[in-house]
Amino acid sequence: MPAVDKLLLEEALQDSPQTRSLLSVFEEDAGTLTDYTNQLLQAMQRVYGAQNEMCLATQQLSKQLLAYEKQNFALGKGDEEVISTLHYFSKVVDELNLLHTELTKQLADTMVLPIIQFREKDLTEVSTLKDLFGLASNEHDLSMAKYSRLPKKKENEKVKSEVAKEVAEARRKQHLSSLQYYCALNALQYRKRIAMMEPMLGYAQGQINFFKKGAEMFSKRMDSFLSTTRTMVQSIQEESEAEVEKMRLAQQELLSVDESVYTPDFDVAAPTINRNLIQKAGYLNLRNKTGLVTTTWERLYFFTQGGNLMCQPRGAVAGGLIQDLDNCSVMAVDCEDRRYCFQITTPTGKSGITLQAESKKENEEWICAINNISRQIYLTDNPEAVAIKLNQTALQAVTPITSFGKKPDTARSSQNRKHSVLENDKMVPNTPAKAPDADQLIVPGTPIQFDIVLPATEFLDQNRGGRRTNPFGESADEKQPNEDSDSLLQQMFVVRFLGSMAVRMDGTSEVIYEAMRQVLAARAIHNIFRTTESHLMVTSKTLRLIDPQTQVTRASFELTSVTQFAAHQENKRLVGFVVRVPESAGEESLSAYVFESNTEGEKICYAISLGKDIIEAQKDPEALAQLMLSMPLTNDGKFVLLNDQPDGEDGNPNENKGAESEA
Repeated sequence: MPAVDKLLLEEALQDSPQTRSLLSVFEEDAGTLTDYTNQLLQAMQRVYGAQNEMCLATQQLSKQLLAYEKQNFALGKGDEEVISTLHYFSKVVDELNLLHTELTKQLADTMVLPIIQFREKDLTEVSTLKDLFGLASNEHDLSMAKYSRLPKKKENEKVKSEVAKEVAEARRKQHLSSLQYYCALNALQYRKRIAMMEPMLGYAQGQINFFKKGAEMFSKRMDSFLSTTRTMVQSIQEESEAEVEKMRLAQQELLSVDESVYTPDFDVAAPTINRNLIQKAGYLNLRNKTGLVTTTWERLYFFTQGGNLMCQPRGAVAGGLIQDLDNCSVMAVDCEDRRYCFQITTPTGKSGITLQAESKKENEEWICAINNISRQIYLTDNPEAVAIKLNQTALQAVTPITSFGKKPDTARSSQNRKHSVLENDKMVPNTPAKAPDADQLIVPGTPIQFDIVLPATEFLDQNRGGRRTNPFGESADEKQPNEDSDSLLQQMFVVRFLGSMAVRMDGTSEVIYEAMRQVLAARAIHNIFRTTESHLMVTSKTLRLIDPQTQVTRASFELTSVTQFAAHQENKRLVGFVVRVPESAGEESLSAYVFESNTEGEKICYAISLGKDIIEAQKDPEALAQLMLSMPLTNDGKFVLLNDQPDGEDGNPNENKGAESEA
């Protein structure tokens, strides 16, 4: 016998669209079987009715044969032989009538009764369990919708606990009903084979007994065939009983799981998160706009396929494309006071779709999986190994706070040349001091901006004399080239902007180290790894960030406003500086900017320090002359850095235009 198709009981709890799709196939099979059983029963009842009518007919025939003698025929003389012949025929018909009566009883017991029992017991049970499963599934959907609407800001633990218990109870009820329904459908695959063959076996056996007693018309070959059929039915019956017992034990084992299987977000305190996923599937709530200000949330089944995010409604045969994930970005967002929401943004920067996960674990795993897919890891030969390596690199970028702390025996930052430090444009003796706390350096919860072209930059431009960066790709500062040509120092570095944030003080380089730590940590937490290269022009007057493609100045800082600068003590490519900007109310604001360079950050710090030295020396002609004698100059009288980087890295501003890298 070929293998019997079965529903996997282990997938009953997940209730995925694939399982529902397979379930619909079993339900369609059960519906077809029900229709066929009704038609078959009608045909068998017709045969039984015909056989019963045959009994009545032969009985009537026998009576009519005997009644011939009692007929008063006007010309009835000489009918004695006919009468005796009819008497004999009457006896034969009576004997045949006994055989037909016995055959009718056998057909009722062995053909009609089994098919009726199969319809009333097995098919009715499947129909009843289907209704119970539908009710339990609807109840679970309602409880999940209620749970999904729990507020995030005004969270009530009592209400959350009650709703979680309601979800667990509904999920347990759905699990139980689905297991019972699946078991009944699986058993039906065996029962339908028995139900189809057992009535016909009874019919054939009755006919054989009828013909054997009437006239040995059936051969031993038919007896052997019926014996084989009976053995096969018995074998299926034994296999069915064994499978029913196996499913009963599996059902008990699946129902004995821990309560956490039914409770959503049970490990919210310390979830185990797999950040190396290259594919993901599960239910999410999709945010849909129904009007200008109104939205609805729909619970759907999502899964990734290659570089695409697919959505499959419950009961659908296949999923549809929702979002192309290549080069997209994803991050957690706050949306309508709902928990565990994240948003997918297209490569053009346009906001895509907003989704809500069931738990903190699911939320972070979806974010990591989409981020891994967006980097097209799935196209590599070993995507899992590449995902692990990239996530390890991202975690290493988040340097612990202790590594940013002050080390007694380490060298000072590059701006501490010789035995002094430039602080607020004043020479201060290099004396050891206790490192301030992080809260003293940066206000907790200070927002971080990851794009240099933001209103904050425009605000800085306004306070420097009303010059603003044109958003249409044109520089509003037409005098800048002349200023650069008049500058005694010009040095170009290839850098990538990582982030900036407001700080409380600029009297120590610890504020730069703390800003580096928080920026890198925020990028790793929110899976923001993509940056764009820019050119940092250091002159004796300004620090300018230039777009390598359009040569447009993205941001410009007066060198006198740069009050602190330092390179990271361990990751030599990280560099940062603090800018002091006056505000309209007469106060001053401090902002720290963090970059990653293609060369050592010490070289950038040295260039900034030299520029500040030139500014100080320009106040005294003799000091400027002494400085120019102590430093090498170009043919046009400009300073040349001794530790300049090779031309292949960033000396040519036209190279690597628009290139992007992973921070």
